[in-house]
Amino acid sequence: MSNQHELCAGYLDPEACDLNVFKALIDQETEASCVPYAADIQKNVPIYDVSKLREPLQDPVARRVIMAEWAHVLKAGAGALVLRGAYADTDVLDEATLIYEKIIEAEKEDTGGGSDHFAASGANDRIWNSLEKLCEADPDVFLRYFANPSIAAVCEAWLGPNYQMTAQVNLVHPGGAAQQAHRDYHLGFQSAAVSADYPAHVHDLSPALTLQGGIAHCDVPLTSGPTKLLPFSQLYAAGYAAWRREDFRALFEDRHIQLPLAKGDAVFFSPALFHAAGANTSPDIHRMVNLLQVSSAFGRAMETVDRRKMCQLIYPHAVKSQTDATLSASELTAAIAAAAEGYSFPTNLDRDPPKGGLAPETQQALFARAIAEGMSVQGFAEHLDAMAARQRT
Repeated sequence: MSNQHELCAGYLDPEACDLNVFKALIDQETEASCVPYAADIQKNVPIYDVSKLREPLQDPVARRVIMAEWAHVLKAGAGALVLRGAYADTDVLDEATLIYEKIIEAEKEDTGGGSDHFAASGANDRIWNSLEKLCEADPDVFLRYFANPSIAAVCEAWLGPNYQMTAQVNLVHPGGAAQQAHRDYHLGFQSAAVSADYPAHVHDLSPALTLQGGIAHCDVPLTSGPTKLLPFSQLYAAGYAAWRREDFRALFEDRHIQLPLAKGDAVFFSPALFHAAGANTSPDIHRMVNLLQVSSAFGRAMETVDRRKMCQLIYPHAVKSQTDATLSASELTAAIAAAAEGYSFPTNLDRDPPKGGLAPETQQALFARAIAEGMSVQGFAEHLDAMAARQRT
């Protein structure tokens, strides 16, 4: 909780934020005994070798132990972790990269390209809602891209089940400038004045609603500007009030760390961690990272996503993956979780009453049931349409 002198009637005062309290928090070090599953610790950030975790993640008991460790890192530890080799086979990343490059070119021709939260318009190439756009462009690539149990596990470790996946591709070209230190969605995307209107307990709760991640589509050496991170900075409860202050930003620039990534690595961190994209000082690396912003089922996702359409698009490919045994059950579950809605609400309970419990059937449950029952493509589409009709006000 925040120090009392930083509070005024339960609200945080940016002028009262204490840099010395912040310094004491970021002076901590990660102890190896606290991260026994980590293969390495670099600059206080635990590095997990996914090749050694794939088997344990298939065991329900071991999986929960690993997820508990990841949750501790994100909440009370460094606030960030790296999944080394999250993609053992990076061919699907190459396929997705080609699709994303075509989308970028098409959007540039249509509108001039998407704007960015923190960079000048046109400085980077950004694809908003890269999740749905990849699914529309090639449902099979989407299915294989998100058929990743390690990514699903870290999302569940922080957010619990039924999380909501969104994604945005960020392509930073040589010469691309660094961002300023910031915190992320939800409160991090509010103005200082609006953020100050939320009481301190909301500042405490907000980070638990979202998980930030990034999948490296290419090697990301230090010269290309991997994300600048300030380990342990998520522990500062008044951080959403403090991150715009020049003294906190100056300390961030002095103390931040950066970790190189290889293609197929993934990094995850608390949205409350002070962070910023680095400057791409390389002569020839076009840094492409697919930024994952994963929301709690209890939160509000950043983007509107037509998940019904996505389910219809990937369903025949999911069925084929079962027939051909190309995806394991956990891989298929991870892919479905990225596409389908896992939460029952909001809905119209007059038309959509609970079935066999306290909540109506979700898209994810329907998807799994359709596969188990051998539902036809047309039958599945009709069930999705009927579900949507029931949920409408």
